[in-house]
Amino acid sequence: MVTNQPIPPRGGSLIGATTINWEDVYKGNNVMWRVPRNIRLNDNVVVREDETACFYRDGKVLAYLERPGRYALTSLNAPLVGGLIQALSGVRQEAEVYYLQRRVLDGKFGSAEPYVFRDPDFGLVSLRVFGNFRWKVGKPDLFINQFVGTFGAATSTDVEGRMRSQMVILVYNTLGHLKDQGMRVTDLAGQLTTIEQAVLGSAPQHFEQFGVDVVQLQGLSVSLPDDVQAAVDTRSKMGVLGVNYMQYQAGQAMTTAAANASGGAGALAGAGVGLGAGLGVGYGMSSAMQGAYQQPPPGAGQSGTPCPKCGQMVPTGVKFCPNCGTSMAAPAPAPGGVNCPKCNTPNAAGAKFCANCGAPLARTCPKCQATVTGAGKFCPNCGTALPT
Repeated sequence: MVTNQPIPPRGGSLIGATTINWEDVYKGNNVMWRVPRNIRLNDNVVVREDETACFYRDGKVLAYLERPGRYALTSLNAPLVGGLIQALSGVRQEAEVYYLQRRVLDGKFGSAEPYVFRDPDFGLVSLRVFGNFRWKVGKPDLFINQFVGTFGAATSTDVEGRMRSQMVILVYNTLGHLKDQGMRVTDLAGQLTTIEQAVLGSAPQHFEQFGVDVVQLQGLSVSLPDDVQAAVDTRSKMGVLGVNYMQYQAGQAMTTAAANASGGAGALAGAGVGLGAGLGVGYGMSSAMQGAYQQPPPGAGQSGTPCPKCGQMVPTGVKFCPNCGTSMAAPAPAPGGVNCPKCNTPNAAGAKFCANCGAPLARTCPKCQATVTGAGKFCPNCGTALPT
């Protein structure tokens, strides 16, 4: 620990004064070092380019030594004068020096307790955040008053623990603001850069009271519970494949049955049914699953009009599709054309902007930069949620 730095040997001073400096070998990534003894009359403090020394006496800061150089400090704690005063009054004067580094330091943070995120689709979701940040002492007076005076920090470890907890609080507050603006659990993975920028934008106001400047945030990770992460992955796959949940589950069942066809046959043969019967059962199961997968959407075969967007049959007189919410007043697009993702107006093939509202007909995926047309919610190339 940096607090184990020894005091240099005393010189020939009769009153025990010596020269004090913060040796480079003990600095490392430590932001603060408290000189581990009381300051005596005429002790010399050496301050370097990347340091600030704070001189305390009786709990009050007397001076901030920020310019590089050698400073001679005064205190009544000399053995002769201080001892006489203590003998007469019983009072021992306290004089201390704290060194602060002014260069940029590296830190890590991680949440000990989860943050409860209320999502409209998944309900209450417990999130945990982790990441790295870079920071420095911006205002030594505020830093000393808060960390030494208010929190009673004596070592860099005390300061780093407080900084980690404050970073977690700041990230949680930022997630709360973004949630109020419409961000969902499914958006977190694709919006980490946006979250980092929002955290950095709020950092000056949050850390100003501590005299700290947060200059960089990187490696931010928002961890979802396993079951929620699995559901998000499933929804992304469904969006890429263009199927609903029942169709996706049927397809998964078919894949599993095909992969286990030989194992199922062997098990049935061991039970005395025979290889032929086992294969027959496997074929029947595969056919049943395939039939379920190829079933028409609900409402097919009924009287009505197909939805111009998803194709589901909508009963006559219904104004909006019960499956996707598309207005039934909008006609189907021309061959090779596309409906506007904003107002659903059909547009001719090759059009770049909607003839009705002027919205762009093609969107760019924020992750893979692929060009996406139509009103889909996910990129068909990488599955990232598309901006609406």
